[in-house]
Amino acid sequence: MKHHRVDVVVVGGGHAGVEAALICDHYKIKTLLITMDPSAIGRMSCNPAIGGLAKGQMVREIDVLGGQMAATTDSSGIQFKILNKKKGRAVWSPRAQVDKRCYEKLVLEKIKKSSVEIITGEVVSLLYKKNRVAGVTLRSLEQIYSKTVILTAGTFLSGTIHIGERKINAGRMGEERAEGLTQHLESAGFKSGRLKTGTPPRLNRKSINWSKADLSLGDTNPVPFSYSTKTFNPTNEPCHTLYSNDESHQIIKKNRDRSPMFSGDIGGVGPRYCPSIEDKVFKFPDRDSHLLFLEPEWTNSDQIYLNGFSTSLPEETQIESLRVIPGLENVDFFRPGYAIEYDFFPPSQLKNTLETKDVSGLFFAGQMNGTSGYEEAAAQGLVCGINASLKVLGKEQLVLTRDSSYIGVMIDDLITKDTLEPYRMFTSRAEFRLALRYSNTPDRLLEKAVECGSIRKSLEDLLLSVIKQKQNMREGLGGSMAPDEIKKITHLKHSAPAKDVLKRNEVSIWDLPKRYLEYPPEHPAWLVNDTIYDVESDIKYEGYIKRCIVEMRSLRKNEKIKLQNDLNYGAIPGLSSEAIEKLSTIKPENLGQAMRVSGITPSDMAVLAIHAVKESVSRGTT
Repeated sequence: MKHHRVDVVVVGGGHAGVEAALICDHYKIKTLLITMDPSAIGRMSCNPAIGGLAKGQMVREIDVLGGQMAATTDSSGIQFKILNKKKGRAVWSPRAQVDKRCYEKLVLEKIKKSSVEIITGEVVSLLYKKNRVAGVTLRSLEQIYSKTVILTAGTFLSGTIHIGERKINAGRMGEERAEGLTQHLESAGFKSGRLKTGTPPRLNRKSINWSKADLSLGDTNPVPFSYSTKTFNPTNEPCHTLYSNDESHQIIKKNRDRSPMFSGDIGGVGPRYCPSIEDKVFKFPDRDSHLLFLEPEWTNSDQIYLNGFSTSLPEETQIESLRVIPGLENVDFFRPGYAIEYDFFPPSQLKNTLETKDVSGLFFAGQMNGTSGYEEAAAQGLVCGINASLKVLGKEQLVLTRDSSYIGVMIDDLITKDTLEPYRMFTSRAEFRLALRYSNTPDRLLEKAVECGSIRKSLEDLLLSVIKQKQNMREGLGGSMAPDEIKKITHLKHSAPAKDVLKRNEVSIWDLPKRYLEYPPEHPAWLVNDTIYDVESDIKYEGYIKRCIVEMRSLRKNEKIKLQNDLNYGAIPGLSSEAIEKLSTIKPENLGQAMRVSGITPSDMAVLAIHAVKESVSRGTT
């Protein structure tokens, strides 16, 4: 029996585990990554894409906080586009199709070049010293001692794959599941549950009639995810779209009872906002068709991901329902779609640092927290890695708030709200989304990244330059434009500050004289455009942003009023029974979190606020 002694043990080599391990290595602390299959590190097990609605914003945030996902995406992307360009700036979101083989290769190379040690094994239990974690035990009985542990088990915890009536014990198709860790954590007092997610079939490119599919290309002037990307001229490989039809829907309806979702074989709840095709057909009976995307999984790939057709129907039913769609009459599969059911741990058991409330030094990240998606997992892994490192170093931990980032919104939602289904990030979840644009990420997070030491000095210097340039441009736009200059772009007949002219709906920042758009020559062209668009957003939405700032300040006041972890809510007169139950379970860390707990009414908050303020005064913290 071997014995290791390290600072951090990271369990799992998915997107969460990779970000956690690499950021720990950045802090130069001894890090061990344990995975059941080292060849699967960084694997994109589902869709071949990074980013999307709100997810793209999170990838930019990961970049500024020192993570790897953005830069890896830029190096492996085969198509880039900004979604929602026809809508307001608050919901513009970057997305990229990626070569998943290239992505995985780059991630593995990055890990191997680091000082992170990789061990092949399966963690079955944890070691403890009083109320703090002290290491892990592998199935081989090997014990590894550490100061902190980050669990990122993904869908592997008691994973079960469903394809019609078939059940396969697996963490992913072709990969063994993890057994025993759930039971150990339950014995340690953690609550667990069961969730479900799914994936569509992979089609053979040669069996598709591409002439019947519609072309879908990326942007002609693409924008990268990482601020460290300089020259950016990626390929623009096409995706295609098709639509399901009534005939395919009828086949799905006829075989409803063969879907484990409807037969009762699956007990876990699936994602509401990423439903299976059988869910779509039954929940939206008035729809004659549903949009399907044909996405290549890597450059020149014969394997096509059928986005929009996630399913757990029997394989023969999947083929039958697809072959009645024009373009897919002769389609063949490389792999059928399937659903996977797995264990998770309701994240109300975590602090806002993603450390568990009852076991010091133990962090949870990714799908075991009830989330779905690469980006959500990577963001959590990064936060866990930063905070585990800071804990080892004896420094103050990183807390991201709702008004600072989409990552902050996600963490706050996870720890304060009931997890009834897999959590997926959307712009609609952020009440301050106008202030959380993908283009102003440095303004929001650079200071925090510098404070916690997670960002490289070279990137810090670049982002400081970007922020300074934005400030200079805003100040310059305060200068007055002459009437003859204004006449060229709008109907105003008198001089006015350039920023007031820019606030008019018909005026774009690109319409202004070039003297207002000067920028440092060392900035790449894409970053110049990003900077200019962001300045325009600040000016055009100035009134709304000011209102956001007022609301943010109010939120911060409530966040400063702390609540004791062992507070007896049952002893507070006036709280409703539901409030007592919810607050006792979630144990919010401050008054702001308590306000956002599901089921807490305004009258409950009034009672709790009075009690919290009295307690703060008596402790001398207010």
